[in-house]
Amino acid sequence: MSASIIWFRNDLRIGDNPALLAALGSGRAVVPLYVLDEETDGIRPRGAASRWWLHHSLQSLDASLRTLGSRLILRRGPAEHVVAGLAVESGADAVYWNRVYDRGSRERDARLKSALGARGVRAESLKANLLYEPWEAKTLSGDPFKVFTPFWRACCNLPSPGHPLPAPRSLPGPLTWPASEVLASWRLKPTSPDWAGGLRASWVPGEAGALDRLTDFLDGALERYRQDRDFPAVEGTSRLSPHLAFGEVSPRHIWRAATERGHSAATEKFLAEL
Repeated sequence: MSASIIWFRNDLRIGDNPALLAALGSGRAVVPLYVLDEETDGIRPRGAASRWWLHHSLQSLDASLRTLGSRLILRRGPAEHVVAGLAVESGADAVYWNRVYDRGSRERDARLKSALGARGVRAESLKANLLYEPWEAKTLSGDPFKVFTPFWRACCNLPSPGHPLPAPRSLPGPLTWPASEVLASWRLKPTSPDWAGGLRASWVPGEAGALDRLTDFLDGALERYRQDRDFPAVEGTSRLSPHLAFGEVSPRHIWRAATERGHSAATEKFLAEL
C-alpha cells in the first residue's frame, strides 16, 4: 500500500488541518511527520521557551494522533532532505503540508517541491494558518497594503473565511511504521536548572489547551477586550498568541467561534486584531 506523508510544521493540531485531511483523502496510508530543522540556512532558531513549548505541543499532537490509530514520526535534520528521504523509505507518492510564509521556509519548500517532483512524488501545500493569503487582499493597483485600516476594510469585503474543517475520526497507517526519534532525546526542555515552572503554571501547550483557552476568553475577557487589551495588569487579552504561533488552533476556528457569539464592538475589535 502506497503512503502519503503529512508534514507538520507550525500546524500542530488535528482539527481544521487541510494538509492532514488532504493526506487522508488520498486513500493511502498516512504517515505524520515532524522535522526538527536546526540546520537549514534562513530558518530562525528557536529560543529556550519556544523549545519548551514545542516539546509539549509535539507530545500533545502525538497523543491526539494515537487516538486515531496513528502516531507522529520525529526526525531531525535539514527538512528538505529528511522529507525526501522519508518519502523513499516509506514508499510515499505524495507529501502534503500547510504553507508557511517566511522567506527561508518558502525557499526551502520550493526546493523540496522540485526535488520531490523530479522523483515522481506529488507535493501539495495548502492554506491553514491565515484567514486570507497574502495575495488575496491587494490595493486597487494590485500592490500589497502598507496601512492596516484599508487592509482590514479590504479583508472585510472578501468572502467569509468559512467553517473550520472537522478533525478526522481515524487515520490509516502503514503496515510497517518508519523509525522515529525519541522526543526526550531532543532535549527541548530545561533540566539544570529547570526554570520552566512559571511556564507550566501559566500555560497548557497543545490543541486541547488552545481550545480551552479560547473558550475561557470568549466566556470572559472578550466582553471588555476593546477597553482592557492594552493594560498588562489586566487579564484583558486572549492569551492565544503562542497557541496560534504553534498552530494548535486555527485562525478560522477562532473567527468562527467568536462570530457565533454574536456581533459586538468587542468582537469586531478582537477579529480586527486576529
